[in-house]
Amino acid sequence: MNRESVLKGVLVVVGLIFLFGVYPLMMYLWPRGWRWQPNQPEYEQMILGVYATLGIFLLLASRNPSANRSLIAFTAWSSLVHAAIMTVQAFRNPSEHGHLLGDIPALVIVGIALIVLAPAKKSAEAA
Repeated sequence: MNRESVLKGVLVVVGLIFLFGVYPLMMYLWPRGWRWQPNQPEYEQMILGVYATLGIFLLLASRNPSANRSLIAFTAWSSLVHAAIMTVQAFRNPSEHGHLLGDIPALVIVGIALIVLAPAKKSAEAA
């Protein structure tokens, strides 16, 4: 299995989780690790909308990862930045420590996996 095949698989899995998995994780399966307190419906709707939209675009990008290099990079780096900000917030608020075992490591894994698997930048000669 080559690197591009693995990347395509990761993009599909992450895209499906962003599209269909964040809501059940946040609301039913593991709220302590995925939902911030106090419950803020406006925040939840916003974050679910953003991640569902990103999930759709990751699924589309899985067809041709090389043509979607900037989307993959954005997803990777924004996931790491999101995780870093949430880590600081979780340490500042003891009631949010569940995130240290929930969405924070999930976002770090997504970020690192996409950075490692990202398609190489094409040189000017190859383009």
